[in-house]
Parts: sequence; structure tokens; C-alpha cells
Amino acid sequence: MTQEDLSQKARDVMDQLWGDRGERVLMPAERLAPEFFDLASASCFGAFWSRDGLDMRSRSLCTVAQLAALGRSNELKIHLRGALNLGISQGELLEVLMQTSQYAGIPAAVAALNAAAEVLEVPDDA
Repeated sequence: MTQEDLSQKARDVMDQLWGDRGERVLMPAERLAPEFFDLASASCFGAFWSRDGLDMRSRSLCTVAQLAALGRSNELKIHLRGALNLGISQGELLEVLMQTSQYAGIPAAVAALNAAAEVLEVPDDA
């Protein structure tokens, strides 16, 4: 498979997660090193997310859990939005983030829930 094939697969996966990315603002790191982000996207989304072994929903839930466990709040918020776009419910995402507390620790879960509060709907009575 060529780099161009992987890049196209990556665009297809990212379109499923985040829709039209034409309107998004580039991160400073993307403006600084666009080639890095092209290569990373081709590898991550083109080579791994597009594999047959798991469906997109399962990969999304795994990614949310891993980012929460690693304390990667910025990336977590991006992937929470993608999970919602795939039809994963807010309740399911909260369960994944709470489950994080048992394997990555309560501070990791609290940080993940704080990040999620910026993306998910917080009840008015909370």
C-alpha cells in the first residue's frame, strides 16, 4: 500500500469521526510541522483505524479510554467529539471515563471527566 493510499484511508476515517475538517483551525504544531501530521495521520488512521479487526465504534471507545488513562486531555476532547459523531452516547462515554479510575487511577479519571465537561452536556442541576 502506498503512502497516498494510506493518506486517503486516513482522510476517510477522519471524515467519519469529525466530518468536514475544512473549517477547523490548525494547531500551532500542525502549522509548524505539517509533514509530521500528514505522516502521523496516515499511520494512525490510514494503517490502524482502517483495519478490519475492530469497527469504528470499538476503536473510538478504546481510544477514549487510552487517552483518558494517559492524561491526554486535549486529544481526549477531540476524540470525545468524534465518538459523539459516531453515535456513541454521552452515557457510554461517561462509563468509559469512570472505568478509567479503576485501572489508571482516580486522578486520571477526574482529569478526563473535567476535559469531558468541556465537550459533553453538563446537566443544569450539576
